[in-house]
Amino acid sequence: MVEGGISKADKTEFTECWSAVWRTPYIMKLALSAGIGGFLFGYDTGVISGALLYIREDFKDVDRKTWLQETIVSMAVAGAIFGAATGGWLNDKFGRKLSILIADVLFFAGALVMAMAPAPWVIIVGRIFVGLGVGMASMTAPLYISEASPHKIRGALVSMNGLLITGGQFLSYLINLAFTDVKGTWRWMLGIAGLPAVVQFVLMLALPESPRWLYRKGKVDESRDIIAKIYPAEEVENEMLAMKKSVEEEKEIEGSIGSSTFTQIKKAFGSTTCRRALYAGICVQVAQQFVGINTVMYYSPTIMQFAGIASNKTAVALSLITSGLNAVGSIVSMAFVDRYGRRRLMIISMVGIISCLIVLSVVFFQASAHAPAISSTETAHFGNNTCTAYASAPNPASWNCMKCLAKEAECGFCSNTNLYAPGACIAKTDALAGACKAEKRVWYTKGCPSKFGFLAVVFLALYIIVYSPGMGTVPWIVNSEIYPLRFRGVGGGLAAVSNWTSNLIVSLTFLTLTEHLGSSGTFLLFAGFSFLGLIAIFFLVPETKGMQFEEVEKLLQKGYSPFRKNSSSTKEISDHTK
Repeated sequence: MVEGGISKADKTEFTECWSAVWRTPYIMKLALSAGIGGFLFGYDTGVISGALLYIREDFKDVDRKTWLQETIVSMAVAGAIFGAATGGWLNDKFGRKLSILIADVLFFAGALVMAMAPAPWVIIVGRIFVGLGVGMASMTAPLYISEASPHKIRGALVSMNGLLITGGQFLSYLINLAFTDVKGTWRWMLGIAGLPAVVQFVLMLALPESPRWLYRKGKVDESRDIIAKIYPAEEVENEMLAMKKSVEEEKEIEGSIGSSTFTQIKKAFGSTTCRRALYAGICVQVAQQFVGINTVMYYSPTIMQFAGIASNKTAVALSLITSGLNAVGSIVSMAFVDRYGRRRLMIISMVGIISCLIVLSVVFFQASAHAPAISSTETAHFGNNTCTAYASAPNPASWNCMKCLAKEAECGFCSNTNLYAPGACIAKTDALAGACKAEKRVWYTKGCPSKFGFLAVVFLALYIIVYSPGMGTVPWIVNSEIYPLRFRGVGGGLAAVSNWTSNLIVSLTFLTLTEHLGSSGTFLLFAGFSFLGLIAIFFLVPETKGMQFEEVEKLLQKGYSPFRKNSSSTKEISDHTK
């Protein structure tokens, strides 16, 4: 998972969860209804990867202009940044329930606008609407579930929301594949997201507001009524007393650090302990994005085409591997994060990521170096339709498929009947693409025939395998544990903004980087960023496994060093807190 987080939940919590849900189905109804927001989050961030291939076919401007493709993909991320910021204010002012309902309206409006879009700029508007919904859902759904769940199973239910995010991403790839041969392709892919939004909207109308929010607003009796539906009768009073104490502490904290965002940020960076926590928390969030994960999630079918997979349908089908492995990795992380520790999992993950990115760089370099040559005979076979850039080149004999497909050439490559033999470089038109395919040849516009293509698929899969259980989920867990209580809200907010902003930068520049550096150079650049991230994690991020919040705070007060024996420092901290 890439933008949300899975809260840790041990086996006991999952056992308790099953028992509680069996006794009180209302709890599961509540969690699943709110969790559809997580599903929509995953679906709308994943579906664009396959839809983009067909949008390029329908709108030639999009096919020609890389920046337009990047804008269509990344505007959902830009909208999510604003949606997350607005969602926090809406949550506090109007409640969790209304925030989810507003997110549903945005999801539905965005899906409808995109499905009916007559031009690329309308798709971009729809993506912004969807992004606003994604940002609000990422803030609100886990909060609503955690506040309206029994505390003993809270981690398990919030984890379920995280699984729905990766499940939504996986389903988006399946939907993409299902509609590849249907008239309207991308319109169905993008528009179908409106259905779950309608379902959630209707379900949420029948559900209550968060009991915690109601209590904060002085609606104690309404809060008690909801608590009575969630907890056994003998536990209701204890839960109300615990909520009262928690809300009073929260208000006291707000009084000590101020209510304005600017004041809270200023005080957070003014505190040595919180500043060290922010260095660690922001470091892991930025590293999570700059390893290039969302180039794979947003552009996976396009990368498959770079590797020589010409068919849109095949590229989308192979992309299912990456999405499926990402979902499985999230589950694996939940099993190992408390056994092996956060820091160790992230470091192992980063080493694996760097290795895979370097191998991918080599694979794409070899694919480019061994691309089929251009045959003047094969090109002449298509009459006077030779690519203009090829025909006017001073040394056309030196051209190969990669040169033919370069942006400045604006040509297409029609393979030989023997796929890896020299082929034709001709004008990129629908008519010539049809003529090429009519002769049982393969038409290429993004990548070239390559014997190395299968290796790209294998190492993309390995990349996801090493990313998902470590850097995919652990940064969110670290950020839930590392901040002092009084700065937990502002610290988590700053880390989330850094994650979304890094996501925006990566998604907005990936295709441009591949044009200027090539696929090989781009993956090598991400390997370099990953190496810097590994160094930063090694020096800045402490191990928080098994530590209470107070122990983490004491560790940061003392100052973390990777060369100091952690066991002795942890013992010292534990003794200090007794």
